[in-house]
Amino acid sequence: MTMIPYGRQDINQADIDAVVEVLRSDFLTQGSVVPAFEKVVATYCGAQHAVAVNSATSALHIACLALGVDKGDLVWTTPVTFVASANCALYCGATVDFIDINPNTYNLSVELLAEKLFIAKKAGTLPKVVIPVHLCGQPCDMAGIHALSQQYGFKIIEDASHAIGGRYKGELIGNCRYSDITVFSFHPVKIITTGEGGMALTNDESVAKEMRLLRSHGISSSAAEMCPRPPEEIWNYQQIGLGFNYRMTDIQAALGLSQMQRVDEFVTSRHAIAKRYDQRLSSLPVQCPWQHADSYSGYHLYVIRLRLGEINKTQRQVYEVMHAAGVRVNLHYIPVYRQPYYEQMGFRAGHCPQAEQYYSEAISVPMYPALTWGQQDIVVHALHAALAE
Repeated sequence: MTMIPYGRQDINQADIDAVVEVLRSDFLTQGSVVPAFEKVVATYCGAQHAVAVNSATSALHIACLALGVDKGDLVWTTPVTFVASANCALYCGATVDFIDINPNTYNLSVELLAEKLFIAKKAGTLPKVVIPVHLCGQPCDMAGIHALSQQYGFKIIEDASHAIGGRYKGELIGNCRYSDITVFSFHPVKIITTGEGGMALTNDESVAKEMRLLRSHGISSSAAEMCPRPPEEIWNYQQIGLGFNYRMTDIQAALGLSQMQRVDEFVTSRHAIAKRYDQRLSSLPVQCPWQHADSYSGYHLYVIRLRLGEINKTQRQVYEVMHAAGVRVNLHYIPVYRQPYYEQMGFRAGHCPQAEQYYSEAISVPMYPALTWGQQDIVVHALHAALAE
């Protein structure tokens, strides 16, 4: 049986040639290709600085550190996301809490954020950073979140791991108009890929400088940054802080640089697939993704919600029937605070009711540019059969 995955990379000959060129060069890492990739992404998005790293998780971590997140600080995010969106704060010794989702977009609810901030200000427990996540590629209400940040004094890290190539209010996601830092992921199932990899964008030069130090052991080779030493001693680099080995290789960057030439093509293809799903699933007892008028999604994912009151199966049964038919649907995501590690911190079911309702009904169906109409028809037919039984 042929399996249809929920997501996969799209690699062409130009991508392969770009990687081979680096493999045949003098530098496999820390050469000229990573800076070139950073420049292309920053220019494309309209940001001033970009810092490439080995994963979006690493980008989130150094973003938190660059904004001063430390032990005793509070960081808030959405529960419907991959665990890295919350873990990055824990790495810094901070405490994490969650804001429930908007039932239409599945993104962090600005209304509930405002309510929680009002209460937190009275209690003296305001967050240092809020991390909104552009779930499935649809941007959050960043203008609303930014307005609250001006009122309450917190920093913003946009987790745009799903969203490169998407737009908010007509502008490309990643320009940091409404945030301090934006983070992208280049995992193989994302919009573009570097195999594994991520990038943090910012318009703040000092933040960019700090993230560059953090990604490479806290080491600098800049004479302006190094501490004075005896002139007879050789100091061609110095560790001036405590950092990590989060560097991206030139091999990865070459793939990313090549993929960036097709980023708009990829997103356009995803929109065509989404439109076709919208049409072919309209008669089924499912809720298709709703799109806000201010957004142009990257469509990393296409999530349907089962109208469980209208079918004779549970979410798990539908999930298993689809897998048995060769359609590898997925679930994005289990609310982070329901994970055993977070339950050990004291989180319990009921913390974010909208997120839990979403979790009980959501299924991600296959979505990637190389998905053919024939494969999509197989997915739709399998879903029709699963819900009709």
